[in-house]
Amino acid sequence: MSKQSNITSKGVAVRVGVAGVACAVAVASLGTGFASAGGQGSGTSFGLSDAASVEVPQVAQTSPVEAPEPAAEGAPMEFSESFVLETTAKRDITANVEELEDRLEAERIAAEEAARAREAACIEQAQQHQAEAAARGCSDVYAVDFTIGRDAFVELWGGRIDAYLAGFPLAGYGATFAEAAWEYGVDPRWSPAISNTESTRGTNCFRAYNAWGWMGNGWSSWTEAIHGHVKGLADGYGFTISVANAQKYCPPTYMDWYQKTSAEIAKI
Repeated sequence: MSKQSNITSKGVAVRVGVAGVACAVAVASLGTGFASAGGQGSGTSFGLSDAASVEVPQVAQTSPVEAPEPAAEGAPMEFSESFVLETTAKRDITANVEELEDRLEAERIAAEEAARAREAACIEQAQQHQAEAAARGCSDVYAVDFTIGRDAFVELWGGRIDAYLAGFPLAGYGATFAEAAWEYGVDPRWSPAISNTESTRGTNCFRAYNAWGWMGNGWSSWTEAIHGHVKGLADGYGFTISVANAQKYCPPTYMDWYQKTSAEIAKI
């Protein structure tokens, strides 16, 4: 090889070497720049791994509410709050509400019909007792009108009996006397009048709450006593006072008893 050729080859080698160093420097500078831009890498990092590690924000996905897995036999089911809220919001209760309304309406109608039937039975019973009393010669048996209905009957006679009993131990029990009279179909004035003849309207009772000298009985309250006495009159004597009933109720002095009790009935 000639001298000239050798110089030329060395020149080329030098140039190639210089170029290689320049490329290495450029690559190192590039890596440093990426690291600086990322703000997280070290001076020796090229920055590519840092860029790759940046997390991209993910949009939250709304998943459908799922029913809980079936629990083991005998174990209680567990429901998440979201499941309960979601299923409750979607539940259609229209049919249940309509069914409940229909049932309540049917029960109301049945109760009204039963009340009307009961009222009709009470009126029929009272009218039958009145007819029997009239056949035995009882006076003034139609002064009491049951056909006005229970509420009007109790309001009317309860008020009149309360006025009669005012100032005595039986005061305030007018409605109780009227209710019992309606229930058993008798003259509502009869039991209050007997209470005056026998005990001065509850002032001198010979047994507890017994204002009527009634078979030696005692009761636990005026309400119980009133219902017991009025029922006894209906079962054993009929609609209202008569001479025959007075003789049965107070045999020794029945005429005196009859006159006094009839006079009290007329006051009510």
